[in-house]
Amino acid sequence: MFSQLVESFALSKLLTESPAKLKRFREKLLAWYAERGRDLPWRRTCDPYAIWISEIMLQQTTVAAVIPYFERFLDRFPTVQQLAAAEEADVLKLWEGLGYYSRARNLHAAAQDIATNHAGSFPRTAEELQSLKGIGRYTAGAIASFAFDERAPIVEANTQRLYCRLLGERGDPKSTGVQKTLWQFAETILPKNDCGLFNQALMELGGTVCTIESPSCGDCPASRYCVAARHDLQQQIPAAKRRSKPTPLVDVTVAVRKDDRYLIRQRGLGEWWTGLWDFPRLTLDETLLTRITLPSVPARSSRDQPNLFTREPVCEELRSTIEQFICDQTGVSCRLRGAELEVRHAVTRYKIRLFCCLADYQSGRLSSDQPLKWVRVNALSELAFSQPGRRFADRLIEIS
Repeated sequence: MFSQLVESFALSKLLTESPAKLKRFREKLLAWYAERGRDLPWRRTCDPYAIWISEIMLQQTTVAAVIPYFERFLDRFPTVQQLAAAEEADVLKLWEGLGYYSRARNLHAAAQDIATNHAGSFPRTAEELQSLKGIGRYTAGAIASFAFDERAPIVEANTQRLYCRLLGERGDPKSTGVQKTLWQFAETILPKNDCGLFNQALMELGGTVCTIESPSCGDCPASRYCVAARHDLQQQIPAAKRRSKPTPLVDVTVAVRKDDRYLIRQRGLGEWWTGLWDFPRLTLDETLLTRITLPSVPARSSRDQPNLFTREPVCEELRSTIEQFICDQTGVSCRLRGAELEVRHAVTRYKIRLFCCLADYQSGRLSSDQPLKWVRVNALSELAFSQPGRRFADRLIEIS
């Protein structure tokens, strides 16, 4: 261990105190990137607005998933002024399915800040960019270096892994001490010019070669400098994050039908998917789960069923619990029929079985203190739903 720490220190010294070696490291990396870098839509522009949109979308989301969202978003809101003038509901609709919806709300708020307080012009430095909502040190550095070629370091998931392996850093990469080391290293290895290009090359190397599992060290232009590769420590570096066991939940969501309309509810502050539409939803109590039988969900689509509500009824205690919840939350009395769909998904530390149920409206008026409304089935496709809510809404459209 001591020898590895010494070598890690020596590598840092090699790249930071030997101009010739550092120059060669940079040249090899840039030559590799020129040959192997992916052609991604946000790499074809120096527009800080487009770069900002891409960087926010790429947080905790894969490149393949982001590309169509990025293109649709810029087609709908090509400038920061148009994004600032948009309704939040329209922004969330375009974001639907991408997840982590606070990113979309922060984008909208930051666009309004730029339009109001910066005369519609993007701040040009990493320091100024960090004053905008949702922009931290990494995102600010990425925008400033990619758009304005500011000499701003970046440390994100891919470069963090790359730096840890280069340096042989075996500590927790999220710890204060290791983060300080990585940011210092990232700043030191930056060239004076073409900083954005160099940062892109570092990110590309981390994202496509220095991967979490089975890194392609034979294809890496930096392998000769890498302590982890030299000692076959790629699987131990960086230190694995301790993951807590997910908490299982059983949820029920209910589509109450009144004539040709369904009852939906907008999720509020402090809830998952704030600002998005969903069907009324509750989490079943653990003690209740020990006494009831969960709904039976059909294996196939019910598009051929002549009657929408043909499912076997749920047990009486569960029925009573759900119907009372719907009444308390919405002011509407309904009669539960059964489950049409089961959706399994995860949110933060929870692993959820969601039973999507159907119900008939019986009586009552919508509660005035809840964001509720009746919508026709063909309008469900026009609203921004949570991802599981969208699954249910699409099923209702299918079987109507």
